[in-house]
Amino acid sequence: MAQNEDRYHISAAEFALKYKNREFDEQKVTIIDVREPEEWAVYHLERSKLIPMNTIPARLGELDPGKKIYLICAHGVRSLHVANYLLHHGFQDVVNVDGGLAEVSLYLDEQDLS
Repeated sequence: MAQNEDRYHISAAEFALKYKNREFDEQKVTIIDVREPEEWAVYHLERSKLIPMNTIPARLGELDPGKKIYLICAHGVRSLHVANYLLHHGFQDVVNVDGGLAEVSLYLDEQDLS
């Protein structure tokens, strides 16, 4: 994934706005949190699914290549690596949430986080 290819990236502010406005149709979009279970337990997005980065290769079958996949982690680094991995494994519509939950949470209300 090229860093400058906009279709593979979304800013934390834009993602948070779409999330708050419920613009993500769960029939067409999956939000994958690639952090570790310990991080997830502290807080996470209510409508996201936990698949830690190191388990992605074994769990590829759980991902629907027909859906747009938003990837999020703590700061946007691990999710970027997973985005590259998925793109190299045939997934077409993969978007990294730049800044991760650390930045996204600045734009959300408490009830948006579990």
